[in-house]
Amino acid sequence: MAAGMAAPARRQVVVSGIGAVSGFGWGVEPLWTGLRAGATAIRPFVRFDSSQHRTRLAAEVPAAPPAPGATPAGLATGRSRLSFADRFAVAAAAEALAGAGLGETLGGGEDERSAPAAGAAGVFFGSSTGGMWESENYLAGVWAGGRPPLRLLAAQQVNCPGDAVARRFGVTGPVSTISSACASGALAIGAALAAVRSGEVEVALTGGADSLCQLTYAGFNALRSVDEAPCRPFREGRSGLSLGEGAAVLVLEPLARVLARGAEPLAVLLGAGAACDAHHMTAPEPAGAGAAAALAAALADAGLEAAEIDFVNAHGTGTPLNDVAEWHALERVFGARARCLPVAATKAGVGHLLGSAGAIEAVVTVLSLQRGELHPVPFAAVPVDAACPVALVAGAPLPLAGARAAASISLAFGGSNAALVFARWGAAA
Repeated sequence: MAAGMAAPARRQVVVSGIGAVSGFGWGVEPLWTGLRAGATAIRPFVRFDSSQHRTRLAAEVPAAPPAPGATPAGLATGRSRLSFADRFAVAAAAEALAGAGLGETLGGGEDERSAPAAGAAGVFFGSSTGGMWESENYLAGVWAGGRPPLRLLAAQQVNCPGDAVARRFGVTGPVSTISSACASGALAIGAALAAVRSGEVEVALTGGADSLCQLTYAGFNALRSVDEAPCRPFREGRSGLSLGEGAAVLVLEPLARVLARGAEPLAVLLGAGAACDAHHMTAPEPAGAGAAAALAAALADAGLEAAEIDFVNAHGTGTPLNDVAEWHALERVFGARARCLPVAATKAGVGHLLGSAGAIEAVVTVLSLQRGELHPVPFAAVPVDAACPVALVAGAPLPLAGARAAASISLAFGGSNAALVFARWGAAA
């Protein structure tokens, strides 16, 4: 840049639509209704036989949408070429686009006010296993002496959910998948934020999708990191996480674009940050240094001080090591205020969605800001662990009518950490 020239103003990026699929059902409203009630979708499941495993519970997505038309045509058929994760992703994206008031095809040319120009829409997705469940069925068929359809094996690729969204909605701009374990969804949203800010895309479909499969279920059980009861983040007596499945998608656009077509944003995505523990393959750095660094980076990117954050949607897996490390990260960033800062733990309701965890928690954070309340966790009678004394919301939704900004945190195997900072629409400067 030539001397004396001012840097161009950074575009404000807003969330114009959201969509979700979870153990509570197909759509944002079932998700919010279940969470707001302090319920849990973690229960016995039927996707595969759990009798050979040490635990028996997971937050499985219901077999079919609750009403006709709640998911795009063809997604509920048994012979669909889409994997479960693909179907979840496409359904969540369809809901998000509809909420944003955008057309179903983002290739351009439908409506000057809504459809972006060709190549100006992108997909930024996170996933950890893709269609692993389908490839497991392929191998089971081969071992049984059969000839299962190759589409089951082809569905395995981790990039398949994001690619399925791009095909379904005619996205011809950049399409990328981040697979960094349980931070994938949040990292993908951060990448989408950067792409919209820079002008690389005008519309970003971002989030994540993962489905239950025997590989992850057996793996986490082998690590003894799965609780035999529904997970209880930050609570006394907790002994591990609970797995879940589903998808969540946010539509990100420049503020000016949304206002030009007469729409109203749901929230503002102010900042994103990431950092690595560089500590251990599976265990978090005990003092929470990496998680704190990611959160501090997100706050700096957002241009906010820690004191301006009104609540946190924690990673909150329910594993003894993770919860304590996350508490120390909150202490590092918020100081003594960490003990009274309201904390939500979405995984207690929907389980751990792995590569999509950061995405569904981002959607819940947006809903909390928009609707002015923070959802409670189940099992209100169980005390918070003194080793991680967060101000967990329990018993009933916490009114937050004056909340202006919130942070959502994601931690992952390998020490990958990500954080997002959102502001309530109308509250951001």
